[in-house]
Amino acid sequence: METYQALAISLGLGLLVGLQRQWKASEIAGIRTFPLIAMMGTLSTMPGNQLGWMSAAGILAIAVLLAIANVAKIRSGEFDSGMTTEVAALLMFAVGCVLGVGETGPAIVTAGVAAVLLHWKKRLHGIVKSMTDKDLRAMMNLALIGLIVLPILPDETYGPYDVLNPYGIWRMVVLIVGISMVAYAAYKLLGAKVGAILGGVLGGLISSTATTVSYARQTKDSPNISAMAALVILIASTIVNVRVLIEIGVVAPNLLNVAFLPMAVMLLLMVVECLALYLPLRHQATKPPDHDNPAQLKPAIIFGVLYAVILFIVAAAKDIFGDGALYWIAGISGLTDVDAITLSTAKMFKQDRVNAATAWRVILIATMSNLVFKAGAVAMLGSRKLLLYVTVTFGIAMAGGALLLAFWPGFELTQFTNP
Repeated sequence: METYQALAISLGLGLLVGLQRQWKASEIAGIRTFPLIAMMGTLSTMPGNQLGWMSAAGILAIAVLLAIANVAKIRSGEFDSGMTTEVAALLMFAVGCVLGVGETGPAIVTAGVAAVLLHWKKRLHGIVKSMTDKDLRAMMNLALIGLIVLPILPDETYGPYDVLNPYGIWRMVVLIVGISMVAYAAYKLLGAKVGAILGGVLGGLISSTATTVSYARQTKDSPNISAMAALVILIASTIVNVRVLIEIGVVAPNLLNVAFLPMAVMLLLMVVECLALYLPLRHQATKPPDHDNPAQLKPAIIFGVLYAVILFIVAAAKDIFGDGALYWIAGISGLTDVDAITLSTAKMFKQDRVNAATAWRVILIATMSNLVFKAGAVAMLGSRKLLLYVTVTFGIAMAGGALLLAFWPGFELTQFTNP
């Protein structure tokens, strides 16, 4: 029964890819050839066959047939230098082989991805053509950070308090850069379609501080857009809470079970503020900023160093002064970077160095501290009208955060006064 099921799946996957190739009028292989190739791969790996020899002979035979077909096209003067169909045919033979040995899931995913890639030819080529030199550097830097640097770092703990692990520290760098790069890519792909709401959302995922600075500078020359700029800044700052929850969920899922509700209350409060500000401004427009490449190597190294320093300071402060000192550290470090203190606190929780109630409060204090820093940036760079909007909206958010800190179960005011 499993044999017939494997053949049926290979037939279906071959028809899927063959349909796309037939629709593109491929002269090498189409809706009939691809199913035959996939089933041939499945049969070559069936129990009782000489697994290695049958598969090798099959892939060689298909390669020879594809070469003969291309030679015939060359002689007829209709040769196309593209090799997509040929590679797809070889891939579908491999998919058939994988089905034959019982690995149904990987085979289905591979065939599905192949069909999508084949069909998205124009779209993918358009994306590549629209990329600037800065965009390409961003992709290469991301590859350098995640695929080259990370694997070669030692996965060992060094120094006092057993918290400095080069591999673990750089993995946090990859996480932060990855989140920012996804938002950056979406921002670039959408281009002119990025409005105030989406601009704020993506800006918050890329860098809420950079978004604040950019829009504050715009209002200096154009005070009439202050209200809309305030909305974008508020949205970007609201998304920081989402970003923080993502980071907690990745690093310490158990902490998310405790931190989600109070952090969600803070998020909901700021969402309500965004809606209240958006309704009277929904017909206005503003110029989106040109975000810097978030995968630059120098900022990544700086963040890694900052994260390591904060991780060490948090561990030392917890050991020497107790939980109370963590709140002061969060208030200071959160001024310029919420990610580092969030990740370090989540890491400390995972290592049982700090309890959940303290951990989420440290992170919330850091996000509130970051609001203070951005308000200061607006005061220095933006218009007075923008400062008024930001002061009111951020003030409400910070008041709500203070209430959460003061009245959410498990908090003691003496923790602030006895570092």
